[in-house]
Amino acid sequence: MILYLLGFCAVLLGVGMFVDWWHKRQGIDDFDPEENAKHVSESERAYMESHMQNMKNDHHNGML
Repeated sequence: MILYLLGFCAVLLGVGMFVDWWHKRQGIDDFDPEENAKHVSESERAYMESHMQNMKNDHHNGML
């Protein structure tokens, strides 16, 4: 059973490495954040800003 689990982990790691290599080969790691920001809806922007503010508050005040 442990051998199957180790094999499964190795397969997942190998697939992840392959996907990373493929995306680097295709040039997907070159992106422009300002260009990406143009395609974000206002509701997504508001949600992310709210989430980031809550994370900052949790960091400063500590999690309860």
